[in-house]
Amino acid sequence: MKTTQILLTNDDGIRSPGLWAAASALASLGHVTVAAPKEQSSGMGRSLPSTSSGIIHEEQLQINGQIWTVYAISGSPAQAVLHGILDIMPHKPDLVVSGINYGENLGLGITVSGTVGAAMEAASEGCPALAVSLEAHQQYHLSYSTEIDFSAAAHFTAVFARILLEKQMPNDVHLLNVNIPSGAAQQTLWQVTRLARQRYYDPVAATRSSWKEVGPVSYKEAAILDKEADNSDVVVLRKKHLVSATPISLDMTSRVELEDLEKQLRR
Repeated sequence: MKTTQILLTNDDGIRSPGLWAAASALASLGHVTVAAPKEQSSGMGRSLPSTSSGIIHEEQLQINGQIWTVYAISGSPAQAVLHGILDIMPHKPDLVVSGINYGENLGLGITVSGTVGAAMEAASEGCPALAVSLEAHQQYHLSYSTEIDFSAAAHFTAVFARILLEKQMPNDVHLLNVNIPSGAAQQTLWQVTRLARQRYYDPVAATRSSWKEVGPVSYKEAAILDKEADNSDVVVLRKKHLVSATPISLDMTSRVELEDLEKQLRR
């Protein structure tokens, strides 16, 4: 009998406790191959930087009391997925999981997320794909803090992984973007949602006296909850405190009647 093959990555890097929690949860579903960026790689989206070396480092991690060989990639989360599929695994995986991320990925900014970007890259390769993020205060987003409890998020990682392994998604559903509220339990309900039509995080200019000083653009959470649809990912996570599962399509063509738009543009 063929063993289910799962590729797991994480934009927080190969040492992230969120990655380890996901690996532990997924191990009951099949053979898990872990390939993740060697360094913290949040905010890289689906980028494939030409400056990445592509060097693959074999490392040993203890997961579920066992020693696993995992692969640290000198590259972005999306590149980690490609190296996993093209270099490391003998066959295309049955499922690719990206997460569990420190911090939620919601609304119109999800393509900034390395967590979602890695899942998008997997989906473009024809693999069922799942992105998983856990709501967390911004101070934890780039950390490996052990104050964050990933147990409920790990449970839902396995729940949605099993769904994607057992059920055929509709043609226009290329990946699921799952967000778990902080304080969730295994009994927390989940709801299928749509992306909120707003940026969840607003960019913030650096405070500095000269452009010659180091000053990367930062961000702040700026969600507006009272104007969003009841089934939006932001409302479901933040107001209802439920798990949000958003079906994502890689087809970014606007959902308009193309012939009608062409007539309008030609007038």
